[in-house]
Amino acid sequence: MRNIISLNCNWRFIQENAGLPDKLPEEWQKVCLPHTWNAIDGMDGNGSYDRGTYWYAKEFATPEQPLKGGRVYVEILAAGQQATVYVNGTEVVYHEGGYSTFRADITDLCKADGENLLAIACSNEYKDSVYPQSADFTFYGGLYRGVNLVSVPNSHFDLDYYGGPGLAVTPKPCEKCGGATFEIESWVTNPDENFTVLYSIKDADGREVASAARPADDTKTTIYVPDVTRWDLDNPYLYTVTATLQRRNEAYDEVSARVGVRSFSVTPDDGFIINGIKTPLRGVSRHQDQLYKGNALSKEDHYHDAELIKELGANTIRLAHYQHNQYFYDACDELGFAVWAEIPFISVFNADPAAHQNCISQMKELIIQNYNHPSIMFWGVSNEILIGGISEQLVENHKELNELCHQLDPTRLTTIAHVTMTPVESPIHNITDIESYNHYFGWYGGKMEDNGPWLDNFHKVHPEICLGLSEYGCEGIITYHGPKPACKDYSEEYQALYHEHMAKVLDERPWMWSSHVWNMFDFGCAARDEGGVAGRNNKGLMTIDRKTKKDSYFIYQAYWTTKPMVHVCGRRYAQRAGETTEIRVYSNQPTVALYLNGELVEEKSASKVFVFTVALKEGSNIVLAVAGDVKDSITLEKVEKEPSIYVLPEVNERNEGVANWFKLAGDLDLSAPMEFPEGKYSIKDTFEELAKCPEALAEASEAFKLAMNMTMAPGEGMWDMMKAMTMEAALEMAGSLCPEGFAESVNAKLIKYDKV
Repeated sequence: MRNIISLNCNWRFIQENAGLPDKLPEEWQKVCLPHTWNAIDGMDGNGSYDRGTYWYAKEFATPEQPLKGGRVYVEILAAGQQATVYVNGTEVVYHEGGYSTFRADITDLCKADGENLLAIACSNEYKDSVYPQSADFTFYGGLYRGVNLVSVPNSHFDLDYYGGPGLAVTPKPCEKCGGATFEIESWVTNPDENFTVLYSIKDADGREVASAARPADDTKTTIYVPDVTRWDLDNPYLYTVTATLQRRNEAYDEVSARVGVRSFSVTPDDGFIINGIKTPLRGVSRHQDQLYKGNALSKEDHYHDAELIKELGANTIRLAHYQHNQYFYDACDELGFAVWAEIPFISVFNADPAAHQNCISQMKELIIQNYNHPSIMFWGVSNEILIGGISEQLVENHKELNELCHQLDPTRLTTIAHVTMTPVESPIHNITDIESYNHYFGWYGGKMEDNGPWLDNFHKVHPEICLGLSEYGCEGIITYHGPKPACKDYSEEYQALYHEHMAKVLDERPWMWSSHVWNMFDFGCAARDEGGVAGRNNKGLMTIDRKTKKDSYFIYQAYWTTKPMVHVCGRRYAQRAGETTEIRVYSNQPTVALYLNGELVEEKSASKVFVFTVALKEGSNIVLAVAGDVKDSITLEKVEKEPSIYVLPEVNERNEGVANWFKLAGDLDLSAPMEFPEGKYSIKDTFEELAKCPEALAEASEAFKLAMNMTMAPGEGMWDMMKAMTMEAALEMAGSLCPEGFAESVNAKLIKYDKV
């Protein structure tokens, strides 16, 4: 039987490209896996993080083989982003792609006795042919999911095909009889006529409900199971399918998968349907890192994340923007989520054919390694890939990836996450089965009120497209507060107001097949420096350390859960000035009574959001909300002046900066068309083109900073990801964040400079 041996303890690591060691380097740092060298600098706000090729080394004993001719594999659960593996000085495998499992047969290199040296050169350096090329998150380096030895007999279930399990199970419900068929196939290495594959299906209580036997060289079969229990988002019932490689009366090898029987579909008007029931998917996106752990998480960390999302009331998770840990997929299977799984084909398109082959390889690994998970229902082919524009090659590459998904897995749907500037009419539409948009109206551009009309218009123009909202959100930093929250003030209050609006928009549009808040948790992005919190994307409903649920978390809990809940907002806005103050309460109950210092202020009936105005007394005040049997309270202090830390200084600076911009641009006739003289720079040029003229780039960068509150300069911020964007596209994305005449003003400045 196979023996899986963890190699996670007692490694040696050096954070320099020291080269291949010929013996265990005792002087290197001692580490245990999972490990990343970017746990701190990947999110500490220094503006960059260590991207290099560094080395891990460990000794291991050759596993004992009870049967002659057995094989030994090394199994790397993930290595960010490229890795070369050596055993006793010989290279055994090189792998590109930082998020998937890969293996190598090392039998012939292992010593009969004594210790073997395993060395791994791991790199998160930029490589032109490997995705992600550039994106809005940290590319952590390291062996951050662990390493195993897998010892198997010479005949065994396959370990060589794209890191897969060697077993594929496709349960299909029988609508007429209530049972289900389980289409099962396994792959056996070195089979002969002496071997048989025995299949067993057990229910959630461990009782065998069906079985079958097949020759080891012809393993495919279909098994009927009567009276099955369906896997559902509210009842994620799992069957266990085991394949045993049998040689007469001896089991040689065994693999298993937990699977679920479910049917699902999506239509443009009815949205998502599971087991025949219309069920709008409403949930979150998730990045895998945590505070000062980076992406080197334990099994418990992954399960805790899933439990927090379940507590929110979400029924879907978009796993951005890469293959996640098997532990998390397992948790989704057990807790009941509809999962969107995707590859890191994101933001920056590389026309090099080798880069496209990397997309193909990562897609094969994603699907083959995760085929058996019932929670996964959608394969995502790309994210915001039109930031740098569109080309015929880009469209064709998408068609090829879409076709590949259907070849590998005809049972699931393909999807795509469009960047907000993707035109309503574009050749990138109608490639995948279903589609979604990333929209940040009310943060990066436009007003939050623009979301509903845009969605309705797209649905009207494209009644044949199943539409979802794959990203939406805004920054919420729990230090910032005020009585008049506004876009780009980074306050917890504005984030809550934004999500109040969006939760209602989505609730009113059940035809939308899915929505995914960006993001469940704040996450590391070393290139970011916004809102006084560098190194992070702060759009999470919870903080990166998982310690604090922001007020915005609870508006979704009010919409998405049935267990009675009530939440009083503003507990961190603890010191308040003014004669009166507003108290916002979220609840899924029909009425809420508010008490101030033990006295009833008012009882209100509303849907989800209850707004009260109270007059605080001097000093400390206790605010209590009661909704049926549930209660919540906060303590507020009335002060003469609110703390200065409640307001981000940049907010006032930005508003003044926009006004000064117009003064510097001179008088403009806004009724006249903008001019684009030949040989002059303009807003139609990309930032990369503008960079050829430092003065023109300086003008564009200042405008971009004022419009988006983000830095745009070579080597800083989002440069690598957004350098192919035109200034015109950036201003279109900013929308109403830019006052009338701003685009004309920017263009008037740029056309003063000759093209280089």
